[in-house]
Amino acid sequence: MLAMFMGAIEATIVSTAMPVIVGDLGGFSLYSWVFSSYLLMNAVTVLIYGKLSDLFGRKPILIIGIIIFLIGSILCGFAQSMKMLIIFRLIQGFGAGAVMPIATTIVGDIYTKEERAKIQGYLSSVWGISAIMGPAVGGILVEYVSWHYVFWINIPLGILAIIGIAKFLHENIEKKKPQIDYIGAFLLTVSISSLMIVLVEGGVNWAWSSPKAISLIGISLLAFLLFVIQEKRTPEPMMPFSIWKERSILIANLASLTTGVILIGISSFLPAFVQGVMERSPIVAGFTLTTMSIGWPLASWSAGRLLLKIGFRSTSIIGGLSLILGCIVFSTLSPEAGPLWAACGSFLVGVGMGLTLTTFIVSIQSTVSWHQRGIATAANMFMRNLGNTIGAALLGGILNNRIMFYFKEKGQGAAEDLTIDSTNILLNEEERNKLAGGVKALLQDGLTFSLQSVYYTVLIFAVVSFVLIMLLPKKEPGSAK
Repeated sequence: MLAMFMGAIEATIVSTAMPVIVGDLGGFSLYSWVFSSYLLMNAVTVLIYGKLSDLFGRKPILIIGIIIFLIGSILCGFAQSMKMLIIFRLIQGFGAGAVMPIATTIVGDIYTKEERAKIQGYLSSVWGISAIMGPAVGGILVEYVSWHYVFWINIPLGILAIIGIAKFLHENIEKKKPQIDYIGAFLLTVSISSLMIVLVEGGVNWAWSSPKAISLIGISLLAFLLFVIQEKRTPEPMMPFSIWKERSILIANLASLTTGVILIGISSFLPAFVQGVMERSPIVAGFTLTTMSIGWPLASWSAGRLLLKIGFRSTSIIGGLSLILGCIVFSTLSPEAGPLWAACGSFLVGVGMGLTLTTFIVSIQSTVSWHQRGIATAANMFMRNLGNTIGAALLGGILNNRIMFYFKEKGQGAAEDLTIDSTNILLNEEERNKLAGGVKALLQDGLTFSLQSVYYTVLIFAVVSFVLIMLLPKKEPGSAK
């Protein structure tokens, strides 16, 4: 729980602090890369850590992951530019890949299916506590101290987690000779990285039909094809496709991909809208995200009981409907609606996440044996992280593209020299107040217009998630119903 808390509070604090960080370091066009770089390494390494935990046990791999995460956190606090911050976030993400999936797998190891449903709900209380503390602490730090401490606050949490895991987690593992799929890991990294670069830069700095974009799409597809071939022939695949033959696992993983896109779309860009357009403080911006992470653990706790009463599929359907309702709220978001309306949308999305993702994890862990539980849990986390990664890149690309389109269409006279990075001014209260009324309105309207396009896209993904959930088998996984 301590390790999970460290990862959870990092997510809420950084999202809250990002507008201030961007206002200080500059480079609004790189905004989504701060999230994408972290998520990329998280997505790629999660499968490697999952496989290593099946080979060597959960304890040593989790501790190594936390140590790398802490090194990245320390470096992030010393970043002097957006580019440096993005590089250090890569290191942070490299360690984070171990934390969430292995902590969740440990729960699967310790408890039975019936207990697991309840305990996953209790574990989700970590997200509720971090949701309340994260934005509040993040807002206070950036307003009264410095944004650098947003990253350093992880250090004591990580040290305590390492001590606790080393002392109290006891495992009897039959150690095997390691057969790590390095080739698979490399091919997957190349495939995801190439795709993400195209999604962020395409339509903004590059034309979609440019040689750069077409080349990278080709590299991404080729690397993925080679990855699939590699996984089928290696004795210890990083992604064993055999577990995907189970329909419930296939649907759960695909739905986790789409919910990952929804999650990053809400959490990444909402603070910028609340601070830049609604002109509210970082603490208020944090509050609009806090409600999501309050709804999430409440729903996870409820899911533990609903699973045993109405089953996996029905619980997931309720969650899917909540996601759609939340995304409808965001698609109607305007400066006049105020932060309370945004908070309502966040809460509904949180409820949807809690019901669906808790159900998916318990379902998957009830379907596979111990020696595949680490990689099966990691595969689901990978799909959610991949959704986050693709979402951050895709939605960041849409945001930048729509802002440029709006400035070209509406920018006249003094405003015609505006760029994406001009949006930085909105995130700094002093500079924002110095703007001429017309330029300020143009920047705010441009950000509103582009974010509406982002949230329409998120709503489409919510509908796709619901369709996938409806395809879940009615038969319950595991021996008990």
